[in-house]
Amino acid sequence: MRSASFRFPKPAALLFALGVLCAGPAAARDWSAVRIGVDPTYKPFTFKTPDGQLTGFDVDIARALCVEIKAKCTFVESSWEGIIPGLRANKFDAIISSMSMTAERRKAVDFTDKYYETPTLIITKVGSGIDGSPASLKGKRVGAAKATVQEAYAKGELAKAGATVVSFDSSQQEYLDLKSGRIDAVVVDKFDGKGGFLDTPVGKGFAFVGPELVDERYFGKGAGIAIRKEDTELRDRFNVALKSIRASGTWKKVADQYFDFDIYGK
Repeated sequence: MRSASFRFPKPAALLFALGVLCAGPAAARDWSAVRIGVDPTYKPFTFKTPDGQLTGFDVDIARALCVEIKAKCTFVESSWEGIIPGLRANKFDAIISSMSMTAERRKAVDFTDKYYETPTLIITKVGSGIDGSPASLKGKRVGAAKATVQEAYAKGELAKAGATVVSFDSSQQEYLDLKSGRIDAVVVDKFDGKGGFLDTPVGKGFAFVGPELVDERYFGKGAGIAIRKEDTELRDRFNVALKSIRASGTWKKVADQYFDFDIYGK
């Protein structure tokens, strides 16, 4: 950053001073329309039907919240790697796409309260000898989706133990490489790994291994709605709406369409 040595020419200085004196408080933002950023590659949370329609737990929760805050919401698709930059560049107003609330992300964006919480696990081929521990992955190729908490964990813990971390644009791509043997294991959200891979024909012969990974340094404290730091009113509206749909049973009704257990967490 340059030092503050620049001086306004006198006419400009006068205009600047008048502007400061005349400026009133910033106008409140009209939140009757809200754009929601999503990455539609994360089944069953955010994905597309065969005819191209957005659906999933995140999408349905977003729609329920928009009813509560009386806003017309539209969805804007983004790659996961570019979703926070997209929010900060005003391409959309909120991210409702299973974003874990980590300390690193809080440096760039603000978050609402959590709306669910799921653990991370490792998937490998049955009989591979990998038990999920860092030591068992020494010399192995481990996949993780780019810019995810799973990638952060793999690079922060597994790489130190001697694993080679391979980053992918989406979880679907890493599942294909795992199936083909190009990688030995993947680090994934438990329910994406179950619904998007293990419960499908492609996932036959593979399984979760090791304990659930819940280290807050990497995984934060649940998934929240990401908001630009200056948009505190929108954050507060969403927080009130989250409490409302939890109390009314709407949250549970949405969750029951996708899960046969409580994913809200403690």
